[in-house]
Amino acid sequence: MGDEFKLKNPLSDDIYKRRIIERKEDIRGPYFRDQTAIIHSMPFRRLKNKTQVFFSPQNDHICTRIEHSLHVSTIAASICKGLGLDIDLAQAIALGHDLGHAPFGHAGEKKLNELAKGIGGFIHEVHSLRVVDKLARTGKGLNLTYAVRDGIISHCGEDFTKSISPVKEEKVLEEIRDRSTLPTTYEGCVVRMADKISYLGRDIEDAITAQLIKEEDIPSDVREKLGKKNGEIIDTFVTDLIEWSGENGEIGFSNEKFELMNNLKDFNYKNIYRHNRLKTYITHVEKIIEIIFNHLESILSENGLEYDKYCNTDIPLDKRFGNYLYKMRELYEKKKPFIPKQIVLDYVAGMTDQYALQCAKEIIFPEPINFDRDKVCSEEDYPE
Repeated sequence: MGDEFKLKNPLSDDIYKRRIIERKEDIRGPYFRDQTAIIHSMPFRRLKNKTQVFFSPQNDHICTRIEHSLHVSTIAASICKGLGLDIDLAQAIALGHDLGHAPFGHAGEKKLNELAKGIGGFIHEVHSLRVVDKLARTGKGLNLTYAVRDGIISHCGEDFTKSISPVKEEKVLEEIRDRSTLPTTYEGCVVRMADKISYLGRDIEDAITAQLIKEEDIPSDVREKLGKKNGEIIDTFVTDLIEWSGENGEIGFSNEKFELMNNLKDFNYKNIYRHNRLKTYITHVEKIIEIIFNHLESILSENGLEYDKYCNTDIPLDKRFGNYLYKMRELYEKKKPFIPKQIVLDYVAGMTDQYALQCAKEIIFPEPINFDRDKVCSEEDYPE
């Protein structure tokens, strides 16, 4: 490998490998350990039933968010291999980058952001950090390294910039509240670009499967210079990014390929993301999210953290929500002031598409009233 490929991160290894709670590393190394922590977490498992673009697909081959995360991971690994960067670090960031995503994709995120305006809104990159730091493992968090946490909160896949470089100052990650921050590592920059490469081509593939578009609808310059299939598009972008980045010391694309990427993005927005069939779906999604959010905020404001009160209901969701609050009591009881909206946001954002549908149905069509007035909650209702 030539000298032109040597990209050095600006901060020290001590900073990058630092954890919230210090722990002795093992044979896996810090970043591979982070990968395993993410993969074995419940938030990662739920990604298999969260929408990428197409809601609750009946077709098993339509992309879900867990598949997207795996795509980003392999693309980032290929780029890092070509640039001599840390593959374990890039893959850990990629696997964790969407852990905080809402159900129903960006439609769900947009609605949660609207409902959470009073507490700063909802941004999935920011919430992903909250998931790995505070919500996973029943409030204990995953205790990931600084470099991985930084890459997760800084991954913004919707920002189309030709090239980026790591920022040179350590950031207080917990204080970040928007998408303006860039990663502090080249690996984080790679994941940011791999995210775009992953979804642009795959969304076209899924849109063809869903019969929203036909292959011949794809702009001729895209088909001729990038390829017709997702694999061809990925290969073209990855090769270009490795070559350009190695020569320029930043993570980015050549002028030609970046222009084609923007053409592809514009085509996707016009013909896929804003398609009339998806607009109808978005209307339903927003209603589902709003029904659940308002219902849970109402009962939480009324019952607070008095867990037994959540048993006195005929709506199964309320009981499960009470059980969630009990399991997360160490996190929520010590948080002052008490903010019901944040707790509801944590719970709803963690839902899968199908679970959100189930919850909305339970609110609208509750079970028949139970007349057993002598029933009280037992300790079994709130297992450790």
